[in-house]
Amino acid sequence: MTGGRRAGGGRRRAGYGLAALLLTLQALTGCAPGSAEGTDDGETAVRQLLDRWSTAVRDRDENAYLAAVDPAADAYLAERRQVFGNLADVPLASWRYRLVRLTPGGGQRFTADAELRYGLTGYDTVPVTTAVRLTVVRRGERWYVAGEQPRGGRQLWDQGPVTAVRGAHSLVLGVGQDRERLAALADLADRAVPAVDAAWRDNRWAGRVVVEIPASLDRMGALLDAPASNYRGIAAVTTGEVGGAGTAPADRVIVNPEAYGRLGDFGRRVVLTHETAHVATRAVTTPATPLWLSEGFADWAAYRDTGRTARQAAPELAAEVTAGRPPGSLPEDADFGFAGEPGRLARAYEEGWLACRMIAERWGEDKLVAFYRAVGARQKRAGAVEGALRDVLAVGPEDFVARWREYVAGAF
Repeated sequence: MTGGRRAGGGRRRAGYGLAALLLTLQALTGCAPGSAEGTDDGETAVRQLLDRWSTAVRDRDENAYLAAVDPAADAYLAERRQVFGNLADVPLASWRYRLVRLTPGGGQRFTADAELRYGLTGYDTVPVTTAVRLTVVRRGERWYVAGEQPRGGRQLWDQGPVTAVRGAHSLVLGVGQDRERLAALADLADRAVPAVDAAWRDNRWAGRVVVEIPASLDRMGALLDAPASNYRGIAAVTTGEVGGAGTAPADRVIVNPEAYGRLGDFGRRVVLTHETAHVATRAVTTPATPLWLSEGFADWAAYRDTGRTARQAAPELAAEVTAGRPPGSLPEDADFGFAGEPGRLARAYEEGWLACRMIAERWGEDKLVAFYRAVGARQKRAGAVEGALRDVLAVGPEDFVARWREYVAGAF
């Protein structure tokens, strides 16, 4: 579904003399005596401020981090102190703010639209990029960060202290969860990676997964910048932009602690393998890839070696077929909407899974992988599936759908 340690530092640096400390604070706030008041000079000062603020996070230097925050913004200062502490267990490989635009806000206050780019040590080959809107203020010759408004969802460490558990192929980050639950997630993610490797047959993906589990469904919605009700019955989702041949921003598997908690061991295994398949296929999943194929392939990878029958794995579709209401066409993207009717959503997944299972059985698993790649390689949706059916499977779309309908009817 789309659309997986050792504690970090967090230590304060000590040993600065008073003169050195004053010089450092002046540099951190991006100002120097005699700075000009023009827009260009203001942008330069704010870039310097954000660069030093970023360095303070990477260096785990709390004093330097808080020195960049407006001392008059009491609530924001307390919030930043908490967030800095929440990051202590997160293994950061990189952290950088990049100024995009600086807009006057009246008086000595400005709005700084920026991007935060961060990566996790040993897991992210490309950083996560998220937009943030900062309020910056000039006080005399010094510049400070005085507030912020995330644009595109909160980060996990904004919600509380993060606990990190490292597996052989996974990193699990949790807030409000005990370590035992996080370790169980890491174990399942570690089992999911080789299962996906066997299905996807491509060693060019990273072979590791980052999993995040917030404290509640509401907190999950905040991470995804969407109403929590959209994900009430969804055990997990995978974030990340499609495409890019290895340059797409890093994926995160976000677990719904409530829906996931209601699953049994087998269901949890399927969910983690399904989401890991999305991570593996992300670079070749493009706007040309229909959801029946991306979701169907992820389910195929998840069920591939489980021995589950079609009736066991697709109960909603089985009920419809048994009642004399078989599907007439492959599911549309809209059928996969999380906010839609739950039965239709389940059937959409089941129909996509059976389409992929049919390809694997009748043309071979290598052909299924080749078909997936061929569809994504076309970049645009129009004609992508039709062209890949012709080039890889040597069938037309009408013939394929007719075979699929027959296959579905015979599966139950």
